[in-house]
Amino acid sequence: MKLENKIAVVTGGARGIGLSIIRRYLEEGARVVVADIDQAAIDEALTTLQGEGHGAERLMGVRLDVCDRQAIDATVESVTERFGGIDILVNNAAVFDMAPVLEVTEASYDRQFAVNVKGLFFTLQAVAKTMVDRGKGGKIINMASQAGRRGEALVSVYCATKAAVISLTQSCALDLIKHGIRVNGIAPGVVDTPMWAEVDALFARHEGRPIGEKKRLVGEAVPYGRMGSPEDYAGPAVFLASDDSEYVVAQTLNVDGGNWMS
Repeated sequence: MKLENKIAVVTGGARGIGLSIIRRYLEEGARVVVADIDQAAIDEALTTLQGEGHGAERLMGVRLDVCDRQAIDATVESVTERFGGIDILVNNAAVFDMAPVLEVTEASYDRQFAVNVKGLFFTLQAVAKTMVDRGKGGKIINMASQAGRRGEALVSVYCATKAAVISLTQSCALDLIKHGIRVNGIAPGVVDTPMWAEVDALFARHEGRPIGEKKRLVGEAVPYGRMGSPEDYAGPAVFLASDDSEYVVAQTLNVDGGNWMS
C-alpha cells in the first residue's frame, strides 16, 4: 500500500497505459481520478474498475480536454472539492501523427504541440499551484517517449513534442523542488495499445508496408524480445509516485525493453 490515502489524477486515463497505472494506484491504496477527453471511455473504465472490486468512493471520472485551460482549472477545483487535494499527477494524455517532413500540415503540428506540450505544461502548472497552496508537496510524472530521445524521419513533430516533455520535466523539477514537489518522467518505448493500430496504418501508408508488418518488426527489434504492454508502466509509475523515489528529481526513466540507453 505504497500510495495509501494519496489522491492521484491521471490524464488520458481511460485506456492503455493510463488505465493500467490507475489500476495499480488503486491497488496501492490511492484514490484516483480518471481524466480523459472521451466520456464514453471514462464511463467504461469506471464500470470495469468497480467490477474489479474498486469502490466507487475511491474513484472519480472527469472529462478533460487538456487544450482547454478553463477545463483544467475546473478539474483541479472539482477534484479538490471531492477529495481535498491532489498528491500525484500523471500527465499521460497525448496524440500522435506522422508524415514525411515535406507533407506535415500546420494543423497536425499545432494539434500535437497543443496536447503533448502545452496541455501537459498547463495541467502541471495548475496542479502544482494547488500542491503549493496545500503545502504538502507532491509527485508529478510526465509521460515522454523514446521518440523524445532521438529523431525519426517520419515522426519529426511527435519526436519534437516528446523532447520538449523531457526538457520541461527537467526545468519544472528544478523550479518546483523547493516546494517539495518532485517532477520526473517516464519514456516508454513501443507499447502494444489500441493506438498502435492507427500507428501501424500510418506506417503502412507512408512506407508501403502490409498492415501489421511494422508492428511485428518493431516488436522483434526490442532487445527484450517484445513490445511493451500497458502493465509494464504501472510499476515505474508507482515508484515515481511513492516515497521510494523521494530523492529522484528531474529524471526521465527509460522503460522500453532496452531500446534506448541514455
